[in-house]
Amino acid sequence: MTTDNARLPTLEDVARLAGVSRATVSRVINGIRNVNPELHEVVWNAVHATGYVANRAARSLVTRRTGTIALVVSDSESHDDDPFMSRFFSDPFFGRVVGGLLSALRPAGVQLALQLVGADQARARLVGDLRQGQADGSVVLSLHPGDTLPQLLADAGLPGVVIGRPARPVPISHVDVANDQGAALAADHLVARGRRRIGMVTGPVDVPASVDRIAGFNAAMARHGQSYVPSATGNFTHESGERAMRELLVDHPDLDGVFVANDLMAQGGLNALQELGRRVPADVAVVGFDDSSAALAARPQLTTVRQPLEDMAAEAVRLLLARVDDPTLASTSVVFAPELVVRASS
Repeated sequence: MTTDNARLPTLEDVARLAGVSRATVSRVINGIRNVNPELHEVVWNAVHATGYVANRAARSLVTRRTGTIALVVSDSESHDDDPFMSRFFSDPFFGRVVGGLLSALRPAGVQLALQLVGADQARARLVGDLRQGQADGSVVLSLHPGDTLPQLLADAGLPGVVIGRPARPVPISHVDVANDQGAALAADHLVARGRRRIGMVTGPVDVPASVDRIAGFNAAMARHGQSYVPSATGNFTHESGERAMRELLVDHPDLDGVFVANDLMAQGGLNALQELGRRVPADVAVVGFDDSSAALAARPQLTTVRQPLEDMAAEAVRLLLARVDDPTLASTSVVFAPELVVRASS
């Protein structure tokens, strides 16, 4: 919306269309969070309608902020040509995290930048970039137990939130789901379905989420009188789930129920069961974990434990922006409750 083709839209144009003051527009665009939330949508609609583009450099001088947070995926072997790159863009876990982050960032007018780091040198460089103000803070997906990045961020006093419990105690905020409780829901459900010989396909045995799911499932099965749960290990991929299910059934052919520690592995496990001639759920009932798109794509559709990743990611944004606003805030944690979603596989 311009009255002169040579003139770029201004704050005044946005304010006029939104029916608010220029100061209100400025506060919304600059991410100042003492504005009525209802006005955010009105102002941003007017921004898009007018085509107004903020002068980010000028805004940064005023606010000392970039208006950007980094989503940092910290993996042990992440490189530009690494297979992890294709996994990142195909695994529904990551897509759900990004969707949850954006749902909370858009109303605040904050952009998201993706950073993949693998080597220790890359982590040190990332921390240096954050110290230099390349982003206002970071949301971290830490994918291996020896990751030093959460500690580096804490030591540097940089705003950061980790999605998932860090493997080591670190004074940095995190959001998580009660993985042990979710695994217990799976155990209780399989027993309630009349299954008596129950096994498990685990994730990596040194990853915190996987450790908690193993512990929660074993404890629940012990309460049901099964003192030993046979298991095979995967790495949260479709292929590893198929392989682990085959291993489990070779060693324990009489199993009639299996808990699989994520939906992608469970989807692979269903393929293995079909090829082995086992009917699901008549012969073997299967329960996954995540409630991702893989659960709906599976045949039969997968009973699973819902991990509210979108809500967890949005909460991570809220914690991070609060820390950006007030650097003196202490680290905290928010743990979400899991929920069992029953479908045709059990």
